[in-house]
Amino acid sequence: MDNKKRIALITGASRGIGRSIAIRLAKAGHKIAINYNSHKNDAIEVLNNIKSYGSEGIIVKADVSKRDEVEFMIKNVEENLGPIEILYNNAGIISDSLLMRLKIEEFDRVIDTNLKGTFYCTKFCLNNMIKNRWGRIINISSVVGLRGNVGQSNYAASKAGIHAFTKSVAKEVATRNITVNVVAPGYISTATTDVLTEKQKKSVMAWIPMQRFGEPDEIAPLATFLSTEEARYITGAIMRVDGGMAI
Repeated sequence: MDNKKRIALITGASRGIGRSIAIRLAKAGHKIAINYNSHKNDAIEVLNNIKSYGSEGIIVKADVSKRDEVEFMIKNVEENLGPIEILYNNAGIISDSLLMRLKIEEFDRVIDTNLKGTFYCTKFCLNNMIKNRWGRIINISSVVGLRGNVGQSNYAASKAGIHAFTKSVAKEVATRNITVNVVAPGYISTATTDVLTEKQKKSVMAWIPMQRFGEPDEIAPLATFLSTEEARYITGAIMRVDGGMAI
């Protein structure tokens, strides 16, 4: 990790991968803004963990699919911690169904949260990064955005959109010492996968050469490395952490 302490905003940081990233950054002494939408108690628990490592942090409520809430969140972080230097677009939802049964509002909701939420957060954090000529943007995606999946046309589209968005923004800001990258996890043991039946889990396991789901702590090391000065020559990359699922 860098010796310089940075200010990081992590969306969807109350649980799972976002939580693991927040704690890992806190151990390095960075200031952390923990975004949540509906799990306030979990966000408070993460904040307490961060403070136990001697790091500073705040919790900020926002639905990233709503532009006004994102703008307010970012202003709140800037006023309480300072300009955001590291952004993790981690918040995301699923609403699975075969396309013939998928409701239009379910498609819109997933796109609005996963893709437009990434757009809003990136856009409203970027000005200060450009002004300060330093920034790290890490978008947490999914291998589903690379390979597709039955019953997840909306989710796959949102994640594939993040991949193209990342590459485009990376080209736009490369000369400003700002990097933009994707970490694409496979199936990770989080609240999202906990709802799968044993039959579904066995079916998924057949796709994974390592024959197990990953853990949030196995995503965080790569995700946090991409926020460092040492990763300054990596941009526009899509990095899989999936146990070989998308080989």
